[in-house]
Amino acid sequence: MQGGNKSAKGDAQTSLRKHLMLVYEAALEAVNGRHCVKRALAQARNVDTGVYVVAIGKAASAMLAGAHEVLGGDIADALLITKAGHVSGNSFIANVQVFEAGHPWPTQTSLDAGTALLKFIHVAPADAQLLFLISGGASSLVEVLPEGVSLHDLHRLNDWLLGSGFDIHAMNHVRKAVSCIKGGRLAQYLNGRSAKVLLISDVPGDDPATIGSGLLVPENLPYIEKSLDLPEWVESLTQKGGAAPKCGDACFENIEIEIVASLADAKHAAAQKARALGYDVYEHTALLGGDAELVGQQLANDLLLGPKALHVWGGETTVRLPDNPGRGGRNQQLALAAAIQLQNEDHIVFLAAATDGTDGPTDDAGAIVDGATVALGVGEGFDPRLALLNADAGSFLDASDDLIQTGPTGTNVMDIMLGIKE
Repeated sequence: MQGGNKSAKGDAQTSLRKHLMLVYEAALEAVNGRHCVKRALAQARNVDTGVYVVAIGKAASAMLAGAHEVLGGDIADALLITKAGHVSGNSFIANVQVFEAGHPWPTQTSLDAGTALLKFIHVAPADAQLLFLISGGASSLVEVLPEGVSLHDLHRLNDWLLGSGFDIHAMNHVRKAVSCIKGGRLAQYLNGRSAKVLLISDVPGDDPATIGSGLLVPENLPYIEKSLDLPEWVESLTQKGGAAPKCGDACFENIEIEIVASLADAKHAAAQKARALGYDVYEHTALLGGDAELVGQQLANDLLLGPKALHVWGGETTVRLPDNPGRGGRNQQLALAAAIQLQNEDHIVFLAAATDGTDGPTDDAGAIVDGATVALGVGEGFDPRLALLNADAGSFLDASDDLIQTGPTGTNVMDIMLGIKE
């Protein structure tokens, strides 16, 4: 794991940066899919021999590895569906089927994975125990489309939804309607089999029906159906998926749902590590959201005006993209906005990073900034405000040597922000 650290930064800043990285790493370790699944299964009493395991999402490989540590040879068969580059070598078991599918946009491999998923369930014995390990990214990584809906239609729909102004619940409601497996529809294919579902939450409120678009969980938002104003072509697509099963339907009777990791767990672990390092800690409970630049300014001001301590925040912000965005993601945008506010402050360091190791369409998790960040970037010929305007914060932060690279982390519980004022 790498976090930038140019020699131009002072000794105090360098020490604080190292501590923030240690706290961030502790947060990731606490919600790592391997550990969380291992703990959950070790405590379970209803998972026995002949288990058929399906792991879907960015953390699927780590989650499958955790299941294998507990169940070992009791796993009869396994299916792994994850993002390209997220398959770890230690997660494989005998005869595991692996699909590296598309994210954030579904690809043909996502559809192939959907076909394999239904076949996997179909050929499992009638008395088989099914174990589903689901994490963020599942919505894009696996799909079964209704007859008459193409991959092109799905891409067009997603493009329209992103510009619709709908909130996440409304967008997911539409996406679920144009699917044969989302919105609890996958449960209909189980034919009464027993299924345990372990989830890593990447959504506000930790709603199981929203994680992975609720493959095995019914949606219960009837008010949305009455309030959406959809174009005729979108309405036509939503009619092709057919009616979804409702809460209380028989297909859900033998399904057990458990959330094994969430943002709250990551924040709590971060706070614990900070205290172990000797800091007073403020663990902020409010979920951060909204424009990344504005949030970055606010958090920097909170550090400037607040007490000397280590602060822990979490959430998921947004970025308004120009026509030709540059390099970066929401955490890099947030961190650079904070760095502008923190110019020339010698005893404050701030970190904003994704827990899945990927911030926007980049290989960077986020950034760690301090009072020297802006001067370093400007010295390399970059303008921080222009970088924010062009959604090019990553280029500036690369120049100031403040980017964080983790690689795939084995988890996905939204974003975490940390700040030290010494």
